[in-house]
Amino acid sequence: MLKRKIEQAFIDWKKAENHKPLIVKGCRQCGKTFSVLEFARKNYKNVVYLNFYENPDFAAAFADSLEIDHIIMMVSALLGSAAVFEANQTILVLDEIQDCPEARTALKFFHLDGRFDVIGTGSLLGVKGYGKEPKSIPVGSETVIDMYPLDFEEFLWANGISEPVIELLKKCLKEEAPVPTALHNKMRQLLLQYIVVGGMPDVVQHFIDSRQMDEVLRLQRDIVRSYEDDMIKYAEKKDKPRIRECFLSIPRQLSKENKKFQYAVVKKGAAASKYTGSLQWIEDAGIISKCHNLSITELPLDGNAEEDVFKVYMCDCGLFVSMLEDGTQFDILQGKLYGYKGAIFENLIADIFTKMGRKLYYFHKDSGLEVDFVIRYQGECTLIEVKASTGNTKSTKTILNHPEKYHVSKAIKLGDYNVGRSERLLTLPLYMAFLLLER
Repeated sequence: MLKRKIEQAFIDWKKAENHKPLIVKGCRQCGKTFSVLEFARKNYKNVVYLNFYENPDFAAAFADSLEIDHIIMMVSALLGSAAVFEANQTILVLDEIQDCPEARTALKFFHLDGRFDVIGTGSLLGVKGYGKEPKSIPVGSETVIDMYPLDFEEFLWANGISEPVIELLKKCLKEEAPVPTALHNKMRQLLLQYIVVGGMPDVVQHFIDSRQMDEVLRLQRDIVRSYEDDMIKYAEKKDKPRIRECFLSIPRQLSKENKKFQYAVVKKGAAASKYTGSLQWIEDAGIISKCHNLSITELPLDGNAEEDVFKVYMCDCGLFVSMLEDGTQFDILQGKLYGYKGAIFENLIADIFTKMGRKLYYFHKDSGLEVDFVIRYQGECTLIEVKASTGNTKSTKTILNHPEKYHVSKAIKLGDYNVGRSERLLTLPLYMAFLLLER
């Protein structure tokens, strides 16, 4: 069984006094249902489970009245002995709650009633064109948390890397000391595996159990196809082809020297006015993350982000690699990345930062200055350069040498190196990116 960090978030939610119903948002197949039910069975005497995607008829329980006793009666009639409602002993799990908007509205009344805990999960909550928006979203009566596929640390846990080993890595980062050679090489190997496997729970579990990369790829491509099916099934009619075109253009977007997202790459002559909503649909579905350009390297980063200038990365690096041609997985595991290595490793770091809850930013000027990522780290604006193996950091050095203009004094180079420092530039192995947690 895969250990997930969200388990602690669920525990903290349950312990909070007068806690509100919980909504868990995340892309399809990232493990929402499994994690919620695992938590529910461990922490409640009774678990009442409704899946509105698999059983649309369950929505009838919320159709006539949102009075809690009426809902209980209707759910009991639908589920029989599988529905036991005891005050303070029962949790109601509403899976794919976006398929029953009345259930989302009912969360307010469950909160006011207070007898039962409720968790709803949703893959397409708020996605434009889904067509099942609740009449009233219970603002102030629900807690919403985002869930992602496994992050790199969870992948390490799944591969037997213990907490003391991770603590050693943290110590090396804090002291800016090299990671012992044997551990360094092991971590480099695990990082390459994470790039091709990613964090989708079924994919990771299959990899752990069998190490069969052909089956890993098949599962990933099945997931990608299911995302395309959602685009066709749930988007507004006029947007369906545009959404799919945007999605399929991502590998081409990242193969360019200038990785800024360009609508002309989606389709010749395409205009932002026609495709902006299509790209937003994919982002709202939790499939991609936008990385916005900064007008200046100053905090707060969000205040200096350019809304219409951005790159696009897949939230899960394994799914991104699965969209590339056959043989790419083997090349990566062998360390043979050739010309596409920049896109692959940038998407890796975007994956790691997104899953730790960071918004993504980069810095590009028409003069040629470009830095892959910019983050708030230890209270300061910090430049992040991503190098697959070796490479200069000309732009970073230029920015660091002009603090009066750029207001930056710290930079980190992530690459196939061990820990080291050269004046204001800290060099870290790529696998240490998951430890850059301090804000």
